Amino acid sequence: MRLPLIIGFGGVGPAGRSSFHHAYRRTILESLNPQTRTETLVSIAAMMGLVRELDGKLIDADNNPISQEAFEGKLAQQCIDGTLIRKIDPGLFDANHVSGNSLMSLMSNGDGKNEVIVEQKSLPSRLPTGCTITELPDGLARLTLSDNIPIALETHRALTVQSAGQLPHGYDPAATYNSRFHPRGLQLTIIAASDAVKSVGIDWDIIKQKVRPDEICVYAASAMGQLDQYGTGGMTQARLKGSRVSSKQLPLGLNQMPADFVNAYVLGSVGPTGAAVGACATFLYNLRMAVDEIKSGRRRIAVVGNAEAPLLPEVIEGYAAMSALATDDNLCKLDGVSTADHRRASRPFGENCGFVLAESGQYIVLCDDELAMELGANVHGTVTDVFVNADGVKKSISAPGPGNYITLAKAVASAQAIFGQHAVQHQSFIQAHGSSTPQNRTTESKIFDAVAAAFDISRWPVTALKAFIGHSLAPASADQMINTLGVFHDEILPGIKTISAVADDVFQQRVNIVTQDLPLDGKAEIGFLNSKGFGGNNATGVVGSPRRAKDMMRKRYGERAFAEYESKNESVAGEAEKYNGQCLAGNMEPIYKFGTGMINDDDVVIDNQSIKIAGLDHAIDLVLENPFEDMV
Repeated sequence: MRLPLIIGFGGVGPAGRSSFHHAYRRTILESLNPQTRTETLVSIAAMMGLVRELDGKLIDADNNPISQEAFEGKLAQQCIDGTLIRKIDPGLFDANHVSGNSLMSLMSNGDGKNEVIVEQKSLPSRLPTGCTITELPDGLARLTLSDNIPIALETHRALTVQSAGQLPHGYDPAATYNSRFHPRGLQLTIIAASDAVKSVGIDWDIIKQKVRPDEICVYAASAMGQLDQYGTGGMTQARLKGSRVSSKQLPLGLNQMPADFVNAYVLGSVGPTGAAVGACATFLYNLRMAVDEIKSGRRRIAVVGNAEAPLLPEVIEGYAAMSALATDDNLCKLDGVSTADHRRASRPFGENCGFVLAESGQYIVLCDDELAMELGANVHGTVTDVFVNADGVKKSISAPGPGNYITLAKAVASAQAIFGQHAVQHQSFIQAHGSSTPQNRTTESKIFDAVAAAFDISRWPVTALKAFIGHSLAPASADQMINTLGVFHDEILPGIKTISAVADDVFQQRVNIVTQDLPLDGKAEIGFLNSKGFGGNNATGVVGSPRRAKDMMRKRYGERAFAEYESKNESVAGEAEKYNGQCLAGNMEPIYKFGTGMINDDDVVIDNQSIKIAGLDHAIDLVLENPFEDMV
């Protein structure tokens, strides 16, 4: 069986750029040494357009050199304030001035008629019942409306929810490439997938020539589709707003577009593709497909991820109507204050009142161990298993159930079988779903405690990333993956610093829900990604550290072959770091292959043995075995 290895990762979210562990380090900023802290903040400043690093020197937005002391004095604080969960930025939309319509009946002053003067060109082709028009000079018309006719009057309101996990302040994904008419979620797709692919340190054109075209797969999705004006939201609102539906809104609104865009514009792939949707567990659903494909040998490379941009008034109000979000009023009641603390709106496993929506795009690049050895690829970890189970009969679609007991217990059992009992009991940690609702803090912690007891685990470290960045829906467990890779690298588990104490009703007899950054000191070997979604969608993934992955590679291929791999890896690591330097210098330009290198009909040659595509070294094999030979 082949071993799925993570050879690249990237993305953008409320904590900044994901590649090279920058986003992870934003969550442990207080625990970083001064040099690493500065580099983390510079990575954010480069996205925000405040500062960039060139040849080891800092340069401000006006291209003037700036000392590290000056940067730390003011600009660093802007980077801190402009990331993670915070009050909704007016640049996104004005949460205190959201447009809507108030329905009312128009009443006359006694004669039964109401008259207004309008431009003739603004009149509809078919007038509503009870309306008549009289043409006037200069292109005007008198519109006469009968008594009691219903009208809609534009009004504005303030949202009850004012906090969200937003991209770094001032970072505009649309400005990074020719993103004309792309919904924001698909802008995040292009940027995140590009960041992951470039972080590998090997040119994609070299990688794809190592395997057959149908051995590369892409699995990605959004849970809710693209709901802004350029996607489904614009399509459904167009006529109500007096405009027209465009030809792009419907197709770009589909929730498989985060896979389609990667195939079409980032990789140029003709391999298998798919989009599994499992609410908040969507990333793990897609990851499971990729891992199974690589383990079986059917595929050799997989790009997996998600992008979601749900920070829209309509979506926020939808979740608020379910009493799922932390409203300003409820936050104030929790704290006994009159002004909500938006930075601490998400409080997993503490006294809380709902979750916080977020936007994010995150992708990883997987390949099998043999290909990684051949390429000399960086190894950031291994995904050995992902388990998915439903909840059974429910009386509420959002209520929890038994499915998560199954996924977590199977994940722990799998990890124990692969890595051993000692590693599970003393070198593993949990990335909790930790949605920050009162119901989640009891039900999820009870599951952790029960599974810990079953496997004799004590003081099982648990963190919850949503405390920092909020709930990004489909990419929520992808956010966990990015953070887990950082934990493996720096061996510090982020504490849930938005709570002062764990709530009294949380089960913690055998778990350690960390409220401050926890040094793991050689104990960061296995990460469990736990996700619970609406509808009974539960998933848990098993991620092994790069140290464990390399030990497995060394054992399979021997010391000599592994030494050759390490020699190849030196140049790959150097090339990857060059890309990191480009981003720090303010050049985080994504891959966007629009209409370039297209495959025409004449480029495809087919016989009964294979399909050959011009420009690709390997053919697609058509000589297939009969898997049902014993039955026919």
